[in-house]
Amino acid sequence: MGGAMGKIRVLLADDHQIFLEGLKGLLEPEFDLVGTVEDGRTLVKEAERLRPDVIVTDISMPLLNGIEAVRQIKKSNHQIKVIFLTMHPDVSFASLAFEVGASGYVIKNSASHELITAINDAMMGKTYVTPEIAGELIQTYMKVESGQKVFDQKLTERQREILQLIAEGHLTKEIADILCISVRTVEKHKYNMMRELKIKTTADLVKYAIKQGIVSI
Repeated sequence: MGGAMGKIRVLLADDHQIFLEGLKGLLEPEFDLVGTVEDGRTLVKEAERLRPDVIVTDISMPLLNGIEAVRQIKKSNHQIKVIFLTMHPDVSFASLAFEVGASGYVIKNSASHELITAINDAMMGKTYVTPEIAGELIQTYMKVESGQKVFDQKLTERQREILQLIAEGHLTKEIADILCISVRTVEKHKYNMMRELKIKTTADLVKYAIKQGIVSI
């Protein structure tokens, strides 16, 4: 899809089909929409293939959440701009989003009038934060210790990926296939995770993932 010259190229990621359609209608007149994806793994692949200027992504997505996907994308292409579009008017999620290199944080219910501004701001090197949480976010940054850390950093990137897939109900064999690693490796990561977090059962592991915001219910 080669868009008109000079139009900002946008890749869109959201796992809600209806919302995705609405966003397409909103963005297509303004930007060159190069693709839409519905899970975090596809987002990582398509970002690599399509090289958009801006990614607009949800946080809660199947297979790999938006935060982890962006963390991976930014490693190989740190120029790419990212706007998180989410249901969570939650400062801990927002500070996490900016930690992984986001340029904007927009709440879904105010998306229609904020998203276009956020994309244009990002391209000018500015940061856009939804007004609902802007004040609170600044206060969070001013406090040295900003409460509980979402997405506990105790775990490695690979462990967090596996944790999300376990929490989504994938079996060990499926996880091994999705990540292209052996079943033994998956089991080893799971064992290490449970030891690290002092968790005894898979059910408790799932509870932990939900509490951490790694997977949404």
